[in-house]
Amino acid sequence: MASRAAAAMVLAGALPVNPHPPAAGISCGGWRRRRIGIHRGGIRGRISCSSYHRRAAAADHPSCSAEEGGVVERLKGAVAALAVIAQISVSLPADAILYSPDTNVPRTGELALRRAIPANPNMKTIQDISYLLRIPQRKPYGSMEGDVKKAMKIAMDNKDAILASIPVELKENGSKLYTSLLEEKGGLQTLLKYIKENDPDRLSVALASSLDTVAELELLQAPGLSFLLPQQYTEYPRLTGRGVVEFSVEKGDGSTFFPTAGGEPKSVATIQVVVDGYSAPLTAGNFAKLVLDGAYNGVTLKCASQAIIADNETGKNEYTVPLEVMPAGQFEPLYRTPLSIQDGELPVLPLSVYGAVAMAHSVDSDEYSSPTQFFFYLYDKRNSGLGGISFDEGQFSVFGYTTDGREVLSQIKTGDIIRSAKIVQGRERLVLPTAAPAVS
Repeated sequence: MASRAAAAMVLAGALPVNPHPPAAGISCGGWRRRRIGIHRGGIRGRISCSSYHRRAAAADHPSCSAEEGGVVERLKGAVAALAVIAQISVSLPADAILYSPDTNVPRTGELALRRAIPANPNMKTIQDISYLLRIPQRKPYGSMEGDVKKAMKIAMDNKDAILASIPVELKENGSKLYTSLLEEKGGLQTLLKYIKENDPDRLSVALASSLDTVAELELLQAPGLSFLLPQQYTEYPRLTGRGVVEFSVEKGDGSTFFPTAGGEPKSVATIQVVVDGYSAPLTAGNFAKLVLDGAYNGVTLKCASQAIIADNETGKNEYTVPLEVMPAGQFEPLYRTPLSIQDGELPVLPLSVYGAVAMAHSVDSDEYSSPTQFFFYLYDKRNSGLGGISFDEGQFSVFGYTTDGREVLSQIKTGDIIRSAKIVQGRERLVLPTAAPAVS
């Protein structure tokens, strides 16, 4: 029971990564830091035996390895604190973030996507309570009861402000979500009931439901991009919110995909990816346009260590897409500038999540992304720092996460085929300028 309750803490980013440093005297071959080093036109694995920056090329790997705006932000912080103890800590040393189990990185795509919704900066401190957490030995039910009552008070006292910030055409849906958050099964009243009953399993499920409802309310409130794009990038396609892309994948050798929990083997598997234009509008917009144009239909997949790569093999010199990474705590992305994780910088959309989706590097420069080649990242904590941070963190344009069909990723092999890719949600958020992107 305790283990199942602890599993739900992932929804609040509470699970640290167990440290496994190399024992004294162990050689490089016994403990390796791997980097995927994906570039357009080739797949390169990298291995570092000492410092983060010392890397040597490795051979290709033929197969794959085994988620008022301010008022809702306060609700988000209050609800997320129900099942955990918040411990506000000082900043990590500049050279320790890769190796510390205290690093504040979301462990699921769903949590990363919730965290990436545009937030009122005045509510930043309250929001951060959700991510500066530890797992208590025992559930502090008394503290949780106070937290849920606080969340309910915020919701009831600010009902008008919450609904007023939602566009008119979405108010009906917003009202239903508001009612669900307060009264329906899985809402705050239900949370309070399970707290009083000391039922950790049902509490964990209800907590996840409440967090999802808060996120849905936030998405209704988010009008679009909260920043202006640099002038030189206004001719690029851009996604001004969230979208969902659905892939149908079939085995290249005619075999089947096996379900992990019941069900029948299938010749075609479905993978859904949520693409986030709030944090990576240019990268997500370019990708969404390619999907809309059918660029990935019929593409053969290739597998490298910790990555599944897809490329339609066109547009190699037609245009460039700048590296686009939004640092945590900032209000707009950085362009053509990777993050320095060792200096304490972390992205809003981390690569260190199983099923993260990112663009590969341009073959000409790491300051640019390939315009067409993307990859699914198969995160493995065994090939990362002790804080659970990938050694490639902050170096790629991450623009979304696999939210449905993650179990399929480990079954994909080189030669499998994307039968089709289509936008199933968020097409209205895609802006297509008349001018073409700059030629490289």
